[in-house]
Amino acid sequence: MLLLFPTPFFPANFTPSKPLCLPHRRLLLLRCKAADFDSFTERSGYLFDLTASEADSLTEYSVSKIAAVYRRKPLILFRRLYQIGTTFGKWFALRYFDWVYDRSDLMFQIRAAELRKILVELGPAYIKIAQAISSRPDLIPPSYLDELSLLQDRISPFSTEVAFNTIEQELGLPIDEIFSEISPEPIAAASLGQVYQARLRRSGEVVAVKVQRPGVQAAISLDILILRFLAGLLRRAGKLNTDLQAVVDEWASSLFREMDYIKEANNGLRFRQLYGGLPDVLVPKMFVEHSTRKVLVMEWVEGEKLSEVKDLYLVEVGVYCSFNQLLEYGFYHADPHPGNLLRTYDGKLAYLDFGMMGEFKQELRDGFIEACLHLVNRDFDALAKDFVTLGLLPPTADKEAVTKALTGVFQDAVAKGVRNISFGDLLGNLGTTMYKFKFQIPSYFSLVIRSLAVLEGIAISSNPDYKVLGSTYPWIARKVLSDSSPQLKSSLQNLLYEEGVFRIDRLESLLMESLRARTEKALVRKPAEETNSRVVVKQVLSFTLTEKGAFVRDILLQEIAKGLDALGIATLDSITSTATASIPFISFFSFSSMTDEDKVNLRTLHRLMLLVSGHQSTENTDKGLGGVSPYKSQNVYPEESSLVFNQLASVQEILPILSVISELPPESQQQLFSLPADLAGRLISRVTARTIRRMFL
Repeated sequence: MLLLFPTPFFPANFTPSKPLCLPHRRLLLLRCKAADFDSFTERSGYLFDLTASEADSLTEYSVSKIAAVYRRKPLILFRRLYQIGTTFGKWFALRYFDWVYDRSDLMFQIRAAELRKILVELGPAYIKIAQAISSRPDLIPPSYLDELSLLQDRISPFSTEVAFNTIEQELGLPIDEIFSEISPEPIAAASLGQVYQARLRRSGEVVAVKVQRPGVQAAISLDILILRFLAGLLRRAGKLNTDLQAVVDEWASSLFREMDYIKEANNGLRFRQLYGGLPDVLVPKMFVEHSTRKVLVMEWVEGEKLSEVKDLYLVEVGVYCSFNQLLEYGFYHADPHPGNLLRTYDGKLAYLDFGMMGEFKQELRDGFIEACLHLVNRDFDALAKDFVTLGLLPPTADKEAVTKALTGVFQDAVAKGVRNISFGDLLGNLGTTMYKFKFQIPSYFSLVIRSLAVLEGIAISSNPDYKVLGSTYPWIARKVLSDSSPQLKSSLQNLLYEEGVFRIDRLESLLMESLRARTEKALVRKPAEETNSRVVVKQVLSFTLTEKGAFVRDILLQEIAKGLDALGIATLDSITSTATASIPFISFFSFSSMTDEDKVNLRTLHRLMLLVSGHQSTENTDKGLGGVSPYKSQNVYPEESSLVFNQLASVQEILPILSVISELPPESQQQLFSLPADLAGRLISRVTARTIRRMFL
């Protein structure tokens, strides 16, 4: 007799049957056969029935094909409209009477449970919608959140006999020739299918076998047709700029792809190849040879839902993985609800369910990064242009008016600092602005934002103050500083030079934020304040001396050369002033040859010396870097040159730099030792150009 595997994934109301011997499974199925109607088909069973030719025509999402099918079934269409209208109408009427009779709080839990039952009765399309919002504890009341979370993997299963017959028909073999063991009942059931635990006969590997719910495409197709029609009505009635039907089409297309398990298996293979090697990320193995459109076999993974364990380290791992998905490779998990993210028993983050994936094109990834940069730095003029690049604004929009509006919307949100920006802050007052300036929501954008919002929702359940943008921004800063993309290099150049003036404060912030981009457990769990100057120096040098840091290194050398040139002029002015101080009448005249640009360059040199010695400026760089340039509102005093001299002469400040040189890789040491010659060449060129300019101009 073969034994079942112990597993934590049994639903709360599920009692395992006796151990299953596959040759006798037919006898068992006669005893444990499920009812002909589950929670779906009891109220919406008529949706699941199509002829073979009609079902085959709906393997891919096509509005015209769906409409053609139901044009011949008007009674089913009207019956569905009546069912949806009366079901929701009754529930909203009860909520209204609760409000009228002042019993809303008393009936809150009951109405939440009723809503969950309604969604189950209405079928898989409505369950998928509910799953999309069930991961936001900051938006959904706790009672509703608890009920909607049950829709993630505790849907009533369909008949096991039907499921096993589907496996045999799809794979073309008796089930006991494929698996040596299989659970007699589903371990978990969802809206589109259900999962069994099994052991492959040939290799002995423990696997999850997902079987698609019969007729699910037909059930979803009609609801999508209705939702698409309602989206068109809503857009016309509300005079909205966003093409709501296109948003529905994007969601529906991804949903249809999710119902093709061959595509899901290939998605899983690609996801594993791209992200399976990330620290503490687990992507299960796919068995493509045992997978078809309706059956998927993949590696069995055990663990707990990430939303049910307070593990902020794994949330950070998820943020890093999401950064790689969205901004490095553009292939991302578009359905990361809590049921698809597990904490394995060895402490890794496991991704499940690769049916709904998205593609983020390179130009959009760069545009998204630029928008984050400009938002954090309060460059709302550039942000308005980013919105055009991302397709959120039409090119004909009034950029000046949009900039003014965005300043009013986002100014307070970003004033608290990048680490405290939440999606709620950003979206709070954006609705009116979006309507006024004809904002449009591209179809891809809703999936991207949902992917990030779900992750923030999971984190909020453990830490109410968690901000996913604040955790993502260090990776964005690192990418901007090191990426070879011409577009991002141009963005960095424009960010660091405002009207020709170098913004050292922005570079400081980007470098310091990039140093927070780390996933090692020991580092993530330490407060950032514990990072001492020696560690900062080593990390800054390790980055700037590599090939990826070449662009930033070139900027630093250029600005240091400018500063040393200004320091030379300031020194000469100081000597001249001292020498002439005792000469009668001469002391009344100023011989300073320093320009305003030289004074700015001198202050920049002072800040750069603080930076490379591991000491941040006393100016706070976390609270956004926009606003008025500090160089336009501050004067450089004569004492500035003495401050720089003290910085250069202080052995205590130089020691951190000297002590880490031996710890750098040989290539970095060689690059470091070549910098003085490079810097000298730049300085000589600058001094020569200055001399010629003053002699002949």
